[in-house]
Amino acid sequence: MAGKKKKVKVLIADDQTLFREGIKDVLTSEKWIEVVGEAADGEEAVSLVKKLKPEVILMDIKLPKKDGIAATKEIKKTMPQINILMLSSYEDEAHVMEAIQAGANGYLSKMLPAAELVNSIKTFTTEGLMIPQQLMGKLLQGLRKMGDGSNPASQNVLTKTEIKVLDLLGRGMSNKELAIELGCQVKTIKNHLNNAFHKLDVSSRTEAVVKAIKLGIISPDR
Repeated sequence: MAGKKKKVKVLIADDQTLFREGIKDVLTSEKWIEVVGEAADGEEAVSLVKKLKPEVILMDIKLPKKDGIAATKEIKKTMPQINILMLSSYEDEAHVMEAIQAGANGYLSKMLPAAELVNSIKTFTTEGLMIPQQLMGKLLQGLRKMGDGSNPASQNVLTKTEIKVLDLLGRGMSNKELAIELGCQVKTIKNHLNNAFHKLDVSSRTEAVVKAIKLGIISPDR
């Protein structure tokens, strides 16, 4: 008999009990998700992460005791492999920028319908990036305002293909779409991404795109 498929361990961090329980009900109905814990504030989130070791954290930005940004920074400093997906009612450029710079791997609106949230988490766990196109636009605007951080020498670190992959990644493409676009296998795309991550000293797709834009390797203009 084949072994059971491993479930994705999720921790929910939100100070609104009804919202937290609602999200939990939605997620526990999915066979591939296991909600391992709930946190009502940032300090509790950090503490539970150390004990429960979730793979994905759904993190609200505005949390008591320690906000979601500070909690994300602390978690990422010691456990960078954990994927943090911000769930927030704020969709402005400043909040998106702050979350991504803190180390969040993705950013979604709390206003999403339940089915879309589940699909987004599924994409997030397989692709490692989840920023809706409209929010990606705001992120890129924020990076543009930071000024030209071009470092021509850094472009020589990455191959032309790696730069192309990062550029398309910034446009919201999945690994499968990247493979189709470049006429190769998904495994090849993953290899290009891993090489780029190593060269840029980052651990996620979001960080790679943000750093590549800051270094002037790819353009924020879309």
